[in-house]
Amino acid sequence: MIPRLTAGTRKDTRPAPAGFDRRLIAPMVLGSVLNPINSSMIAVALVPIGIAFGAPPAETAWLVTALYLATAVGQPVIGRLVDMYGPRRLYLVGTGLVGVAGLMGALAPTLGVLIAARVLLGFGTSAAYPAAMRLTRSEAERTGQDSPAGVLTALAVSAQTVAVIGPTLGGILIGAGGWHLVFTVNVPLSAACLVLGVKWLPRTPAAGQRQRMDLPGMALFAVLLVSLMLFLMSPGPGRWYLPALTVAAAAVFAARELRVPDPFVDLRVLGGNVPLIVTYVRQLLAYTTSYAFLYGYTQWLEQGRGLSASAAGLALLPLSAAALVTATVTGRREAVRAKLVIGSVLQIAGCAALLLVGAGSPVWLLLAVGALLGVPQGLLGLAAQTALYRQADPERIGSAAGLLRTFMYLGALGASAATAAFYPHRADTGGLHGLALFMLAGSALLLVITLPDRSLARLTPEPRTPSSPRKA
Repeated sequence: MIPRLTAGTRKDTRPAPAGFDRRLIAPMVLGSVLNPINSSMIAVALVPIGIAFGAPPAETAWLVTALYLATAVGQPVIGRLVDMYGPRRLYLVGTGLVGVAGLMGALAPTLGVLIAARVLLGFGTSAAYPAAMRLTRSEAERTGQDSPAGVLTALAVSAQTVAVIGPTLGGILIGAGGWHLVFTVNVPLSAACLVLGVKWLPRTPAAGQRQRMDLPGMALFAVLLVSLMLFLMSPGPGRWYLPALTVAAAAVFAARELRVPDPFVDLRVLGGNVPLIVTYVRQLLAYTTSYAFLYGYTQWLEQGRGLSASAAGLALLPLSAAALVTATVTGRREAVRAKLVIGSVLQIAGCAALLLVGAGSPVWLLLAVGALLGVPQGLLGLAAQTALYRQADPERIGSAAGLLRTFMYLGALGASAATAAFYPHRADTGGLHGLALFMLAGSALLLVITLPDRSLARLTPEPRTPSSPRKA
């Protein structure tokens, strides 16, 4: 049993403030943005990297895929380790790996080494977000002031902001010193995280030493997830063995996790926590639509509408601005059910508006559609993060947060597969309308599973004192 992280168990000498320790916010936020910034900067580096190594787009695409695969597997695995050994240790190890991966990428002699560096980046950037969620929960336990809305908003808004400016920053770095700087920039970022982490993150008991690490369970989970993601990236009859391997690995994984005393994913607890399972499904549906729009609409703007790459990027600014403003304005009010319902309705409206878009559509309509679909992005992501914080077993908040990110990446890969299916040759208007109907169906399903969910109305902070017992 993992002991509660109260003021009496904090193993540091600095005085603990009565409220949330705001000194934690800087390392939490900086560490959490390492993943989105590395996910987005690479977009503008693929072409120069391909030229440098003489590699075609099919090979340089693995620079994107490698990070997705490593992060999707790494988030829940490292999240479980955060629950067992405390956030400080895993945060420092993970952000340290980011610096190593940055150097490895900057000095890579071959594309293969560069892809390996991206894998290492994926695992390294997987630690900070589960650690931040665990720290937020620990502070609530320590202070008895369970009001994390501002902290959760800071995590969400910072990640969205960095994802938006990532390509621009990548372009500036490449212009200043070539594609190597896209990797080298991770070295000072890693160093800053290490300094802030050592200085401010509290030392907590290594409770995981009393538990056995479920390495076979982690390996089976990795097999089922990687085989599923590889199939989603390029589905087809010739790859039938991948879903077969996924099903087989899932069956063995479930049988093992239900039998061992300290499972990697406690299926017995998770199976009894239906609201949390539904939150994961909502995350999948919301981000499938979000990424389908991001991938599909951008391609259509260039091929179907005839805009240049830079003009298409500018056309997406209302999407990003609306998401950031919405998350910032609504972040301090939890209101999970209201955000989910309003976000779902607006997402349905935005998908329906896409059916009105054509090759001759005026620019104002293109901008308006992006702005409309940006609002649910700001609402749904924040609602899912808050719901998970309230619904997850406090002892497993790190692994639960990691799984939430995994479902986000599954949504991204599903969206990529859908975009490829509706644009078999080029991104024309007919394909965009087909993709819009696909997004509309997913958004409608999101609303359908949200409206009758009465558990959402009970997601409110429970008053607590530092000495009161924690609910399991």
